[in-house]
Amino acid sequence: MINWNTIDTVLLDMDGTLLDLHYDNHFWLTYLPVAYARSRGLSDEEGRIELLGKLDARRGQLDWYCLDHWSEQLQLDIPALKREIRHMIRIRPFALEFLKRLHAGPTTTLLVTNAHPVTLDIKMAEIDIRPWFDHVVVSHQYRAAKEELAFWEQLQSQHPFNPARTLFIDDSESVLDTAREYGIAHLLTLLQPDSEQGKRLDTRFPGIHHFDEIMPTGSTT
Repeated sequence: MINWNTIDTVLLDMDGTLLDLHYDNHFWLTYLPVAYARSRGLSDEEGRIELLGKLDARRGQLDWYCLDHWSEQLQLDIPALKREIRHMIRIRPFALEFLKRLHAGPTTTLLVTNAHPVTLDIKMAEIDIRPWFDHVVVSHQYRAAKEELAFWEQLQSQHPFNPARTLFIDDSESVLDTAREYGIAHLLTLLQPDSEQGKRLDTRFPGIHHFDEIMPTGSTT
């Protein structure tokens, strides 16, 4: 699926790509709605409907990923709530071996994530994959989410790469749409970002289930 001789740079998403999206889905769709409902004196269902409406209104924007924004808007300590279920943070199968292979090879590898810096810290305290990357880029430092061309323009300025020889893997097709618009030639998605949900069958981009399907050759030591 990947001709590694044509790849100089690998850009990797974190949530739903390297890490199981189940933690995030459970937090935003189940755990936080209950906390929000109780803080407002609502039923769990009333709280879920009200909260999801607020979240959907910001989807695709940097605020959607911003813990500071939601802590202020919801009057809840979102980082503290996320830490309460940090035991659910898991790396996806073969992801660590994949990172080690990339690290041992000639490609430049970047983690590019929309996750808030505090979210990154919470997750890396459980599973620190940062040593396997040449650079870690958080969209908040550019004040633009990966769904915006401004993110890719600033990434190019700070960490120059040739889009024609770049592989980008992300579970979000809206993000991949923007990356394609920017000119990144090699795009892959994940067919099962959340291990507790079914495999996606209708992706608009080529997809993999696990990283063993595209493992580059080389040492993992």
